[in-house]
This record gives sequence, C-alpha cells and structure tokens, in this order.
Amino acid sequence: MSMFGRTGQHRHGADPRRDRPRQPPVRNSGRQGYDVRKRLMLVGGGLALCAVALVGRAVNLQLVNNEFYQKQGDERFQREVEVATTRGMITDRNGEPLAVSTPVESVWVNPQELSKSPEGIRKLAKALGLSEDELRRRVSQKAEKEFLWVKRRINPAIAQRVVAMGIPGVYSQREFRRFYPQGEAFAHVLGFTNVDDFGQEGVELALDEWLRGKPGLKRVIRDNRGRIVENVDLLRAAQPGKDVRLTIDRRIQYLTYRELKAMLEQSGASSGSAVVLDVETGEVLAMANLPSFNPNNVGSANREAHRNRALTDLFEPGSTIKPLTVAAGIENGVITAQSTFNTSPGWIANGKYRTTDTHNYGVLDTTGLIKKSSNVGMSLIAHKLSNQQLYDFFQKFGFGQRTGIGFPGEAAGLFSPPARWYGTTKQTMSYGYAISATPMQIAHAYATLGNDGVSIRPTFIKDEQGERKQVITPDLARTIVRMMQTVTEPGGTATQAAILGYHVAGKTGTARKASGGGYSRRYVSYFAGLVPVANPRYAMVVAVNDPSRGSYYGGLVSAPVFHNVMEGVLRLQDVPPDDIDSWIAAQSKEMKGQPVIARAPAAVPAPAAATLPMPLPEPLEAGQ
Repeated sequence: MSMFGRTGQHRHGADPRRDRPRQPPVRNSGRQGYDVRKRLMLVGGGLALCAVALVGRAVNLQLVNNEFYQKQGDERFQREVEVATTRGMITDRNGEPLAVSTPVESVWVNPQELSKSPEGIRKLAKALGLSEDELRRRVSQKAEKEFLWVKRRINPAIAQRVVAMGIPGVYSQREFRRFYPQGEAFAHVLGFTNVDDFGQEGVELALDEWLRGKPGLKRVIRDNRGRIVENVDLLRAAQPGKDVRLTIDRRIQYLTYRELKAMLEQSGASSGSAVVLDVETGEVLAMANLPSFNPNNVGSANREAHRNRALTDLFEPGSTIKPLTVAAGIENGVITAQSTFNTSPGWIANGKYRTTDTHNYGVLDTTGLIKKSSNVGMSLIAHKLSNQQLYDFFQKFGFGQRTGIGFPGEAAGLFSPPARWYGTTKQTMSYGYAISATPMQIAHAYATLGNDGVSIRPTFIKDEQGERKQVITPDLARTIVRMMQTVTEPGGTATQAAILGYHVAGKTGTARKASGGGYSRRYVSYFAGLVPVANPRYAMVVAVNDPSRGSYYGGLVSAPVFHNVMEGVLRLQDVPPDDIDSWIAAQSKEMKGQPVIARAPAAVPAPAAATLPMPLPEPLEAGQ
C-alpha cells in the first residue's frame, strides 16, 4: 500500500479517539459556589492578627524587655574618651605663679568623612589658617583612619566657630596649655612642655610625673556626627597634677636676669650665667642664663638658647679657685694664715713654660696672695702639697661631681685623679686651669665657705632638705672669707663689687678658653662672692663668656653685675649692714654735700700670665 493510501485511511476514521465528541464538565452537586467576601474577611483577619503580634512585640521590646536591645544599640554609638586634667602649678617661694595651665581646644577630624567633602577641606583650611594643599594631603594619607589632629591648643572661641560651620567630620576636644607669665627670665629654670603637655626641660621635665597628674576616662554616646549627646558613666576620675613651690624668688630672679642681660649688651659677650644661693639652706634663689628664649613660643627660639649654661657648660674656673688652694695649704699644715711668700721676680718655672704674675709683687703674706691674685704664690703653695692632698681637698668641695640638684643635663665637670696628672698639672690646677666646673659648682663651693665649712646640696624645691656635711673647720672657713674680703677693698682686684654699708668677700677670675690644643684670646670673666662677711647670707657667681667690647677682666665685667644684684637683694630682704663705719662716713659726706662713691672704680691690673700643660701661642694671662 502506498504511503498516500495509508495516510488517507488514517485521516478518515482509523483513530476513533479523534472523532469522539467532547463532554461538558460535570459539577459536584454537593459543593457551594465560590464566596469572595468570605475569602476577603479571612485575609483581613490574618493581617489583623499579624499587626497585633507586631505591636505586641514592639511593646515588649521597647517597654517591657528593652534593656538588652538598648544596650546593643548604645554600644554602636558608645565611646570611651579621656577627661583632660590640669597640670600642677609652679610657683616661686612666695606663691607667685610661674607656670599655669589654661583651657584650650584642639580641632580634629574624621578623615573618612572629611575626605568625601573637598569643599569642606577648603573651608577648614581657610578657617584655621592652614595650607589647603597640605591639609588635603594629610587627610588623604589618613583616609582609612577615623582620627587626625588638625590644629592643637587654640583659642576655644575659634575652635567652636570652626565646629559650628558644620563641615563633615570636623570636631574639637578640650585640652590644657601651659602658660609662663614671667617669660624668658625664667625659661631655663622652668623649661617648657610639648604639645601633649609633657615636660621637656627644666623643672617641667625634672618633676614631670609629679606635675602631670592622671587624665580621667568616661563613657559617652555620640550621635552620627560625632557629637557627645550623653555622658553614660565616669570610669575613672581625673587627678589634677600637684603644685610645686620652688626656692626661686621671682624678684631676685628677674633682677639677676636684668643685670646679666645689661652687661652682655654692654660687653658684647656671647653668653652668660649667674647663680644666687642661700648660704644657710642651699636654696637656689636665682639662676639666669643668656641667651634665653620665650617658653610660651618655643618654636621661634634657636636651639642653642635652650641650654641651661649654669648647669651644663664647663669652663676652667681660673682665679676663683685660688681661695681653695690657700685653704688646702692651711688645712694640710704646709702654710699658715701668717706665712710669707717671695714671689720675685714675678714668675716661676712650670716645666718648659713659665707661670707669671702681672707685676713683681715681691714678698706677700697669705692674704696678699688672694688680694693680688698671685699665680706665683699659688704655685709655691702647690709645691708644698702632694698631688693627693690637693685632689682630695678640691673633691671635698664638689669638683668633678654633680651637685645633686636634680636638674636634667647637669654636668659633673672634669677633674682627673692624680694618676692621670702630668708633671705640670698640680701647679697649673692651683690657679684654676686643668680643671673644669660649672657656675653652679663654683657657687656651691663658695656657699660652703660662707656656711662655716658646711656643704649643703643645692635644691630648687622649697622645704626640701639638702644633705649637709662639714668639709672644713668653721675657723678655716671664716679665715678664708676674711681674706677674700680684701679683694673688694681698695687695692684689691674687684672694688666694683663693693656695696656701701656691707663687707663683701669675693674673688675675680679671667680664664682663657682652650682651643685647638692651646689657649685662645677668648675669655670667661668671673666673679664669685659672699655677702655680708659678718654673717654670709648669699653666695653669687657671675660668668660672662667671650666679652668683646671694652675690658674682659672679671673685676670689670662680672663684679659690677654682682654689685647691682646683691645691692638689690640686701635691700629687698632687709639685711642689716655689717659695715656701719662706711655707712656713717657716706652719710656724713652726703650731709656736707660731698659726692658719695658707693663703689669706687679701681684700675684692675692686667691678668698675670699662667702656664698650662699644653703648648701656648704666647704667655697665658692669668685670671684676675
């Protein structure tokens, strides 16, 4: 059969299923028709039940059992922040404020927020006076961080105005800034603090832990802009720093600074230091250094100006050490107060060099050696002493060791033991070379002489008791002080240190500075003294470095500073005169209309030559 025939058969009835008629659907006569209203009521009821459940759950979370979820929410906005505390105040001995802390604000930003606002960076930089490019660079470098200081310790009003501008991610925080009312006159005593309020130099560094205190800690809630909206809990109370009362007298310190500054301007000197000690207690009443700096604006000062030269700079003391050489000779029994010395012909050999005096003084007694500042006489005493005797005596007065004052950076000085001395060292040391000391060490040695031979550790803290030690007998100390009195009297080398109505004991010094294996024509001019002689109250040392105009002798450069300062101190402290005769004579002259010379200018002899244990370009001039 052909394919076509089979196909036709199939189309015309071969499949009975295709030809069966379709039947209508049969409904179950037992079911009701579809009810739309009922279905809507059912859905509405279900929704109502869900709403009631949600309301109940909300009531449960917010009113009945809200503590857990409240805590979880708060934790996402809670922060622990420090509570700034004030640094302790520093005052002088009379309670006058020298260093105080004032509240300031510091501006900080969240770089993640601020980096998204270029316009905000521009506004912030303009408001704070910063470089826009620099600020943009800093923010971009910290773009992944949440904190960046922008400007620290500024006026609170300025900080509040900046925050009020609404710049995204800009906030402020309270801090404290140190303020020094007395300025540069106290800079080296007080030191200063850094931007984080940590002590850097001076008393601020030495007593930093005592002054700093401990910041507090509190838990707060911040809003999405970083503002504190609630103080949650105080975790740790802030502990303010403790106050410190110094031994410094504000009036004496300023007077010392003023007179030292005037002399530096007059003499063209490069630097200078002055120290005033209370002889009986060892308290430091003044310590001034120049050049100085403004501790309220430390960044503008030359770093060299930060040096506390009275404690860090070492110089050969020159002739200021001669009274100790005489005392060493008397204590060791090799001379007496009445001994005589033939200083002719005005020089003495010292190895291949000579130690010389300015003039041939001929025969001098022991007091005359100090009055005329004879290098030859000191050499004669040194020849009678052993190396160990001279070394032990100087060491008792603190040379070669720190005074223990507690200031950071204090130098111990250079004082080699006898085993390291050269053949000329002892003789050279007897008139103040081959040994180095700070102005504070020299002041301490003179205070020991004025205190009947009792050495007291110097102190800056009021009511702190320094260690006391009897190093020489009271009789010997008084003898040396009386000898030094002749230095400020007619014929001595420091008549410009004399004070009308008071006996003054002291010693000048003009030491040449070592340079390049020898000694240069640069000088340190000293005066060290005690007043009043009858009952020494104050010891003072003045050191002027590199005077370049006029004279460079200690009697003409440093002695006038001593006079001006001590005259003011004696008046401020109402110290009774111990030289009534000169006072009465002066009053009598004044009544008669005659000029009164409180301190007659004296022609100070040129320093005598001194030999040192190293080659010199020419004979060295000794300290007068």
